Amino acid sequence: MTKSTSSSPDSFSDVVLAIHGGAQVLRRDVMSGEVEQRYLFHLAAALETGFKVLQKGGSAVDGVESAVRYLEDCPVFNSGKGAVLNINGHVELDAAIMDGRTKAAGSVACIRTVKNPISAARAVMEKSEHVLLAGPGADEFAQECGLEIVDAEYFHTDHQQQKLQEFQKAQQQAPQAFAAQSLPVLSKYGTVGAVALDKDHNLAAATSTGGIINKLRGRIGDSPLIGAGTYADNETCAVSATGHGEFFIRWVAAYDISAMMKYAGLDVVVAADKVINEKLKQVNGSGGVIALDAHGTCALPFNSEGMFRGCVTSNGDIRVFIFRN
Repeated sequence: MTKSTSSSPDSFSDVVLAIHGGAQVLRRDVMSGEVEQRYLFHLAAALETGFKVLQKGGSAVDGVESAVRYLEDCPVFNSGKGAVLNINGHVELDAAIMDGRTKAAGSVACIRTVKNPISAARAVMEKSEHVLLAGPGADEFAQECGLEIVDAEYFHTDHQQQKLQEFQKAQQQAPQAFAAQSLPVLSKYGTVGAVALDKDHNLAAATSTGGIINKLRGRIGDSPLIGAGTYADNETCAVSATGHGEFFIRWVAAYDISAMMKYAGLDVVVAADKVINEKLKQVNGSGGVIALDAHGTCALPFNSEGMFRGCVTSNGDIRVFIFRN
């Protein structure tokens, strides 16, 4: 049975941070212990990075940006360095960030030269009058804001190059298995994200991704779309999603969790579980979310085989997971 992992403090927590590193179909029996420990190590390190920022009085926005930047710099996840390649063998990156206190939001899509896309998304939120910038214009804006720019080759890894070759070869050999609705079954969803509650009881969410392997040039998923893959509202919750983005877009998944809390009075654990394990599961929308409310209650439901995830609360207890147990 699919379950949600949750944490429910009795009162307002000082600070809480949760992260994810993508939902995936890889079974535990085919993941080596060494690989599993590597993922768990980096999940814990990302939590520690963001948690230190929150402990020192940083805002929820600061905390999620810091945690996601760590994951973007870590090549074992599909965001920033090590992101999947599109059909032409190029990296195109998406990211979004949202402040639950003000509902300010910023996002970027299809960028290719900004070392940390999540910081570019924050620059859009704080230094422009827009919410979403895409393509070369987003890269140029980030450079004008003084963000670190790298050559597009920086993001490439031998691992992802090999994965693309394997994927395209399999597609040629069994094209029927690669129909639009079957594609997710054959690939890992490698979005990363974070949600945080700061000492002032403000929420924030951030999401960053390389998208889906072998995607068409210019494809944009749910991650940079506010309300689909990223959402934050102090009155309800902060959400970051990972999975088959086309479903999360059409079902407005992140906002739907918030709306069920606001209008139906559901708590964050129940609302998140309904979206992931009822609404999306019924239509084969594979993936999961991390969701956090203003009382520090954290839900991490998923309907795939596993989801790289973890959380840390004000007592400093770091918990990281990949599979159901």
